Amino acid sequence: MLARTKTFISEVRGELAKASWPWDPKEKGFKKYKELVDSTIVVVIAMLLLSGYVALLDFVLLYVVGALTGGSWSK
Repeated sequence: MLARTKTFISEVRGELAKASWPWDPKEKGFKKYKELVDSTIVVVIAMLLLSGYVALLDFVLLYVVGALTGGSWSK
């Protein structure tokens, strides 16, 4: 069991060494994670824009359907 665990850990280390990480290993400090931070900012902005679009569309459709069906929320 211990030999299998050691083999597994050494294989994991070998695979992680082959991986392409989203930062430059030569950089130090905050600069090391610049690409990661930039990608996170893009995702957050896209999420906010999409959620705003969905909320606006929901609000408009609420009143359109309310006007067509005589719902109380459209008055």
